[in-house]
Amino acid sequence: MSNKHIEVKPVATFIGAEISGVDLSRPLHDDAVQEIRQALLKWKVVFFRGQNIDHAAQIAFTSRFGEVTYAHPHEDEPIEGFSQILPIDRSRYERRNGLRRSSYESRWHTDVTAVVNPPAGSILRAVNVPSVGGDTQWTNLVAAYEGLSAPLRALADGLKAEHRFNARLQLPSNSKLAQRIAANPLVSIHPVVRVHPETGERALFVNPGFTSRILDVSPQESELLLELFFNQITKPAYTTRFRWNNGDIAFWDNRATAHLAPQDLDHLEVERVLYRTTIKGDVPVGIDGFRSQIVEGEPFGTQVPSVLKQKLEELKAEPVLS
Repeated sequence: MSNKHIEVKPVATFIGAEISGVDLSRPLHDDAVQEIRQALLKWKVVFFRGQNIDHAAQIAFTSRFGEVTYAHPHEDEPIEGFSQILPIDRSRYERRNGLRRSSYESRWHTDVTAVVNPPAGSILRAVNVPSVGGDTQWTNLVAAYEGLSAPLRALADGLKAEHRFNARLQLPSNSKLAQRIAANPLVSIHPVVRVHPETGERALFVNPGFTSRILDVSPQESELLLELFFNQITKPAYTTRFRWNNGDIAFWDNRATAHLAPQDLDHLEVERVLYRTTIKGDVPVGIDGFRSQIVEGEPFGTQVPSVLKQKLEELKAEPVLS
């Protein structure tokens, strides 16, 4: 066991810190795990430089903070032997989906909020990243909420919003990704303001990637409110930007952040390969005690989603043509 104490260096005033004095290739002392958790709760996203670990070590590290989930609700080709790992791989994404994009969601988003229990945290490991470009940004949803005026905070406190996968994507209906989403629709209702289960902080829990509408208001009012909230959570003051190198790791609190995938690579022929793990989350709770509700789909956890499991079984049962 090693790494009893860590060093935490903030990289911005509202969000983000680099952690040193830790070797993630070795088992972590309980004290180090607790220190990392406290740094994560305070700074919302933490970064580890130069940690050249493999799939198994990433899963082991993730498991120190909670149950490690299946890779993704729409991932029907998991890495053999490591079903918890989601590749963030440009060439793989284009090959599987026929789309020239780097990831499932290229707008500001909080991971998988279309499910009733979005991941509590996400860990992303860089393996092959370009020497220029490809930065990821994060924003602090607690600071965004606290930055609203008192009347707007009071308004947001009582609102609920629908989150759905493919909420605002313009995908060709015949694309493989669109077909997978249609086969496994995910829709949930969440409070617009979520109470963090560990810190008690209030976070503005909406994002352009998955939030489709505000409930109990007119469509026009919904669009105007979402535009206001989206502008609030993406204010530069609440963000940090991370320059990746091979071996770097980012660990973010998915209950209190949104993030933005690189915006400067789609016009370039470069490889970018990272691997993500996620931690099983709880059901969000609003200020008034409202608990998020499922509209379509199933909770996200450690098991293969039933619709994907059925599809995989069907593929195994297909006769082999000689």
